[in-house]
Amino acid sequence: MCLDIDDTLVDFTSSARRALFDLIGRDDMWPCWQRTTDEHVARVVAGELSYDAMHRARTKAFFADLGALLDDDLVATLEERRRTQLWTTWQLFSDAIPCLDWLRAAGFKLAAVTNASGDHQRAKLAGLGIARFFDTLVIAGELGAAKPDPVIFHTACARMGVSPAETVHVGDLLDTDAVGARDAGLHGVWLARTPARPAAEPGVQTIETLADLPELLVSEYRTPDLTATAGADFRCREGVV
Repeated sequence: MCLDIDDTLVDFTSSARRALFDLIGRDDMWPCWQRTTDEHVARVVAGELSYDAMHRARTKAFFADLGALLDDDLVATLEERRRTQLWTTWQLFSDAIPCLDWLRAAGFKLAAVTNASGDHQRAKLAGLGIARFFDTLVIAGELGAAKPDPVIFHTACARMGVSPAETVHVGDLLDTDAVGARDAGLHGVWLARTPARPAAEPGVQTIETLADLPELLVSEYRTPDLTATAGADFRCREGVV
């Protein structure tokens, strides 16, 4: 089982939007921030930037788009302020730990597969108390390949000692996570937490909460040694039924 981290297990967007708002006093620039982030993360994966350099370069480019040309010292100060705010507001989704508990109890090997910074994600998983669940952490910037590249999914499978065909990947991004996993030969599952999303593509399963994952594994993938009762137990503990 492969799991994305941000916006799958951790409510990343809420914390990140709040940190950006505290920095600039407005919430309408989030799409611009995301676009600038994607551009700079691609440079990290390509080996052009370290993650630390990327954070400062992204912040500088973002403010330049707003018409503010900032010197490096001010950029560093603002980025440190944003990241400090971010780190004080991390929260797991309420369904994360019950799901991880269930997967471990059911005997799954688990890999966290992320396009974010390795040091950043390791500290986050440890700080939130969920690092203990994972057999391996596969990081785009360290590997040189990012989701949806098949290499990152195949690396996770190899580290767990399983084939792609017997591995499920769950993530909140349809194209990057679910379709990318499907195209790499895994079973792609789209965690569509936000209502009114478009329909998923063929060959991709959709769930709205991690509380639905055990039932999906049992009913759709016929996972060995699991029963419908196990799935029902998970839903009861999560308070879904």
